[in-house]
Amino acid sequence: MNIDTNNEEQHSNNQRNEDQEATNDYAVKIMQIHSNIHDDEIPKVSMEFETEEQAYNFYNVYAYKVGFSIRRSKSHKDNENGKIKNRTFCCSCEGFREKDKRNDNVKCHHATTRFGCLARMKIKLHQFGKYQVIEFNAEHTHVTSSPSKSHLHRSQRRITPAQASEIEMAENSGIAPKASMELMIRRAGGHENLGFILDDCRNYIRTKRTIQMHAGDTCGVLEYLQKMKSKDPNFYYALQADEDDLLTNIFWADARMKESYYNFGDVVRFDTSIGVNHHKQTTIFGAALLYDETTETFM
Repeated sequence: MNIDTNNEEQHSNNQRNEDQEATNDYAVKIMQIHSNIHDDEIPKVSMEFETEEQAYNFYNVYAYKVGFSIRRSKSHKDNENGKIKNRTFCCSCEGFREKDKRNDNVKCHHATTRFGCLARMKIKLHQFGKYQVIEFNAEHTHVTSSPSKSHLHRSQRRITPAQASEIEMAENSGIAPKASMELMIRRAGGHENLGFILDDCRNYIRTKRTIQMHAGDTCGVLEYLQKMKSKDPNFYYALQADEDDLLTNIFWADARMKESYYNFGDVVRFDTSIGVNHHKQTTIFGAALLYDETTETFM
């Protein structure tokens, strides 16, 4: 019993020593990074900002140079005017992930993104109407990214109005998001200069489509498909919805399309422009309105 107790104590001491060494290493790294940043760009207690948004942007610029992502954390509002009295901006790795109560037998677990990080900046509204930094902690409990990877962090990614217009123009012209992204990346001079990634582009298009698709549009399409089915018993259609029960993909095929598939459907190659059979004749196996051009959608 005494031997086991001693071993447990020794293990705990070793773990504490390792944690302390890791913390010291992170602190040294932050000091090295700070030495390469202009002093005015490092948060300090007593700094003042006109608005909460201005304080957020300042801390986010600092986070970009250090190599981490930030998020808005705790805040308190004035009950009378609803104005924010104080706000904490923290590293996105703050806190710990809650225990997952679902089945443990899953194929792919999500990567851990919360490490109990202590890095934060807290502001408070003082009597002169400005926000003042009342707390700043630069220490991280995890390794920060290199400057070349900072543009990948969530808080650093943003689609500007001009970029949004270009994405919409490409979408309306039938250009796939990946192709339009490659063009925008080249014009920007690299991924790090663009300001967002392919997932952001696809999410923007998806959100735009959801806003534009009104209930009347969905009912109109469904009514048309049902009408075609009543005219032609061999007419087939299928609707697909996402996890929020929003209509995403619509597929339909008439009798002639189905017969063509029966005769020439040994191998199917998806082409969003045109398709031909073995006689080089245009052949249509079906028609679809696609939400996106992912592998899952085509399947």
